[in-house]
Amino acid sequence: MPKPDHKKRRMPGTDVRFVGKLALVTGGTRGIGFAIAGALERGGCDVIITGRDSRSLQKASRKLGKLGGSVLPQICDVRDPNSVDGLFREVRGLRRRLEFLINNAGIGHPNKSVSELPHSMWTEIVETNLTGMFLVTQAALRFMKRGGTIVNNLSIAAERVFPGSAAYDASKHGALGFTDTLREELRPRGIRVIALLPGATDTAIWETLWPKAPRKKMMSAETVAGVVVNALMVPENSSVEKIVIMPSGGAL
Repeated sequence: MPKPDHKKRRMPGTDVRFVGKLALVTGGTRGIGFAIAGALERGGCDVIITGRDSRSLQKASRKLGKLGGSVLPQICDVRDPNSVDGLFREVRGLRRRLEFLINNAGIGHPNKSVSELPHSMWTEIVETNLTGMFLVTQAALRFMKRGGTIVNNLSIAAERVFPGSAAYDASKHGALGFTDTLREELRPRGIRVIALLPGATDTAIWETLWPKAPRKKMMSAETVAGVVVNALMVPENSSVEKIVIMPSGGAL
């Protein structure tokens, strides 16, 4: 990642609290992850985005690069410890403190009852949405110090159940338990941990979860990203621990 020119990057939306800080956004090629990466970059951050598909990653990186900031695209399969190790070898090479970790990588599955749910599908969902969050967080903690913040994107499915979404619901409930435990462990270190529970958001995941979902009733990814960035701007001793954001009118 090139050394940023902070004077050059003082564009509208830049916040002095973000300028020159390093952020990592997993699953940053589309949807909420891409929107958060863009919002952080516009705010002045240098951003690392990850994804599993190199073409999508390069495309997202080019789009983000037009905002004028520094973007480092990095292939990473969060399910794979070796791939996560490769990601953090790159982070180590930057010789910089990681200020913000946004655990956003996640997938859904087609509506299937427990009796119909293939074991392979269950495993893929849990390994991506829960184990991947654990692997990335564990590796990232070596690069985070007091004042850093971790945001785990969970979905309202972390506190609710939706018939036909057993693997997804279970992964998100587990991720909330992980997040709450992590917060208590990191509190003495001065690292904030925020659980993000967005309601229905107009992203590509609905092509899997519910292809005919009424997208026009949903929030935009940019709306969610704006809430996240505002939460990151508050003082380090903020009591913000969970953000629940719903589309106008509530659940679909």
